[in-house]
Amino acid sequence: MERLLHDNEQRPQEAYYRKVQLPAGDLHVYASDSLFAGLDYKVLDMANNNLQIPGNRYMSYTPDVHVGVGTCIGTTAIWDMADGYVSPSIVGSDIGCGMRLHLTNLHRDDLRDVKLRRKLVKAIERHLPVEEQARGHFSDIRLDHIVRKGLSGLPKKYVPDGYTPRKATSLTRVECGKFGLDESYLERLPETVYHRAHRQLGTLGNGNHFAEIQYVEIDEDHRDIAEQWGLSDGQVAVMIHSGSRAWGGAVNQYCSSEIVKMMSRRGLGTADPKLLFAPLDSESGQMYVNLMYSALNYAVVNRHLIAYAIREAGQQVFGSKFEMSTLYDLMHNYAWEEKHGKKTLFVHRKGATRALPPGHPDNPDAYAETGHPALIPGSMGTSSYIMVGKPGGQSNYYSICHGAGRIRSRSATKRLVTMDQFRSSMRIGSDDEIVVNQRTLESLIDESPQAYKDVDQIIDSVVGAGLAGVVAKCKPLAAVKGV
Repeated sequence: MERLLHDNEQRPQEAYYRKVQLPAGDLHVYASDSLFAGLDYKVLDMANNNLQIPGNRYMSYTPDVHVGVGTCIGTTAIWDMADGYVSPSIVGSDIGCGMRLHLTNLHRDDLRDVKLRRKLVKAIERHLPVEEQARGHFSDIRLDHIVRKGLSGLPKKYVPDGYTPRKATSLTRVECGKFGLDESYLERLPETVYHRAHRQLGTLGNGNHFAEIQYVEIDEDHRDIAEQWGLSDGQVAVMIHSGSRAWGGAVNQYCSSEIVKMMSRRGLGTADPKLLFAPLDSESGQMYVNLMYSALNYAVVNRHLIAYAIREAGQQVFGSKFEMSTLYDLMHNYAWEEKHGKKTLFVHRKGATRALPPGHPDNPDAYAETGHPALIPGSMGTSSYIMVGKPGGQSNYYSICHGAGRIRSRSATKRLVTMDQFRSSMRIGSDDEIVVNQRTLESLIDESPQAYKDVDQIIDSVVGAGLAGVVAKCKPLAAVKGV
């Protein structure tokens, strides 16, 4: 069912938006003509399956959309709270995966020397475990406090700006720092899950997760907002991309198995057996929602602790005066309640970012007048973006892209992309080389820029559709990847 536009709302420019009528319902696609023409036909098949979940109110794709498991990455899907559904497939296996950006008191010129960038990367590796099986450095933190309370469960020593509450950006400049839940559902997860998730707290994970050292280039059209946010040209920033690690994986696995049983009992399903869903008011649905919220708590703390580790490394290299204030932390794999007009809706975003405009009541206090930062990573070696929502984003329930979006599988990238192409994109051997922590680039080739869409084209579609505007570009200086 297509939703009704509000009185003061207009559809985005046709060149960047189209409504695709599928057998099961309408799909709203936000993409330029060229990006739309390049979409894999499978994304429409997957949308048609998703639209068969009963009671769907709205479904859309952002320009970075690509095929996922059960549901495409780049999906926003919405149900009414009263008789709605929740779908683990339209959240994703890495529950709470998202972005965090910190602003430092360094300038790009401070990192001109490639040897200094390498020294910083090595220091980060000492404080931030990057091996998949490595133990994090936060064994004194109680995991049960984290999954129940989110950032509120952290010991004070891990909140370095907590001694100045009005300036404690690490706790206040977040999309959400604590997700309330029915804690009785936590008892359903085995003790082994707690052990593994505790070991991984404050670690990156592999795949497309990263911590990147960048420098800022402000967009002139939004310089006033950038300066209000504390951005300056050439400023060094730290961008983090990670999620809920083993905890979210265990929640997804356990709940999925239970939902499969429920769907079989009730005769629910579509042509895709990997598309899972449950009524919100069912026991299976409530179990998933509450355990999902525990994973969202884990994810926001995990990014906070990654930033804490990088701050420790920065102070080791640059001294105690090194600063790293939080600009923002947000998610792009989740589902939760939102108010839109007078309706309370249950909104899923899988590989989609919420971008609220100035004056929206859901903005954090620090960003009430400007709108909050929306953090969009590029592929490794390309620019990332800091954006801000526009009023026109209302047409898509304020969802925008979450990154560049893959165009090649990992195996295809390894087959088709040469090491010379990858080295060139990372500027290896030059003074402005993008330093990486891997011993060999070969181990990272499946994350090369050639595996992804052009992030500039993605951003152009978001801006062209009137969903958000660019506040600044963040260009890479060094990257730390999990192995």
